[in-house]
Amino acid sequence: MKRALGALLVATLASAQGPDRTLTVFAAASLTEAFTELGDSLHVHDPTVGVRFNFAGSQLLALQLTEGAAADVFAAADARWMQAVRDSGLVDDPRSFARNSLVVILPATNPAHITTLPDLARSGVKLVLAGDAVPAGRYAREMVANLGRLTGFPPQYAHRVLGNVVSLEENVRAVVAKVRLGEADAGVVYRSDLSSDAGPDLRTLEIPDTVNVIATYPIAVLRRSRNQAAARDFVALVLSPAGQRVLARHGLVPIAGQP
Repeated sequence: MKRALGALLVATLASAQGPDRTLTVFAAASLTEAFTELGDSLHVHDPTVGVRFNFAGSQLLALQLTEGAAADVFAAADARWMQAVRDSGLVDDPRSFARNSLVVILPATNPAHITTLPDLARSGVKLVLAGDAVPAGRYAREMVANLGRLTGFPPQYAHRVLGNVVSLEENVRAVVAKVRLGEADAGVVYRSDLSSDAGPDLRTLEIPDTVNVIATYPIAVLRRSRNQAAARDFVALVLSPAGQRVLARHGLVPIAGQP
């Protein structure tokens, strides 16, 4: 697999010329492991190309871009923030490249003794979510509302669960950190966040497919990129079969080839 990835990198980067091709990639925090691996592989197989990442919540990245931050590639965790950047005239033709689903995480010690999703509505449970503007936070609220409509869940479930929120974070990695450290009894993050080294320190509660919310990730080259060729090559790598296998290995669902 590594040989195949290396061959692909050599082929896709052949079009980009120049002694210094350092890319700046703004990417959703949930892409940290997958994109770091792709960036490292790119540099190993072509030392003239370096990748500098800015991982954060999609809403923060979009704000930075619209306020003039320099970047070559933007990869968001939902279409809304990519559209905001597109409406500002900064990108053309974003491509969807992956999907992600939500999961409830608990500390390994599970001090609140949470065993089912209805338990999240119990009085005294400390829940951490991403903020309203963060894609994962918006999806989590939608998912909780969906659960509240199911038979077997307590009255006013969504209201009671959201009443248990003790902290709103700027990205999913901050949610993982708080739960992992025992500062919260539960959190809602992307499934891909379990592929990090935090996974062994966490328990999970599965969310039924019928009520889960699926995130679709778009990627695009910034129009003001100073290294258009290498930026296009990075996007091509993400969309390629080898790049999609890297994404899958880190818990994302590949969907390359879709608009």
